[in-house]
Amino acid sequence: VQPVESGGGLVQAGGSLRLSCAASGRTFSTSAAGWFRRVPGKEREFVAAISWDGVSTYYWESVKGRFTISRDNAKNMLYLQMDKLSPGGTAVYYCNTEITYSDQSVRWDEDDNDAWGQGTQVTVSA
Repeated sequence: VQPVESGGGLVQAGGSLRLSCAASGRTFSTSAAGWFRRVPGKEREFVAAISWDGVSTYYWESVKGRFTISRDNAKNMLYLQMDKLSPGGTAVYYCNTEITYSDQSVRWDEDDNDAWGQGTQVTVSA
């Protein structure tokens, strides 16, 4: 079953949003997870990853210090707190709970349709 993202919307530059991802499956609490985004006309790109236990996180350099990934395994939820948003942050954001993450290396299967939800649109106005 695909994950379900929510929390996107329209925000002014400098503002904040918190994205949520409702994951399914019995493996969520034992799997690394991540957030990704897609800008129209471009490939989906990595934003942030978190280890299965939430202890280790890893970020795309462009969001480091502004975004925070977290998870609640008891609720099968993944989150992305986005602060100090800029217009460059406008994209559709997706979560994926089938990634591999270790030693600052993140791998995912772009063609695994079951791993991707519909995404949530984030629009940052200038």
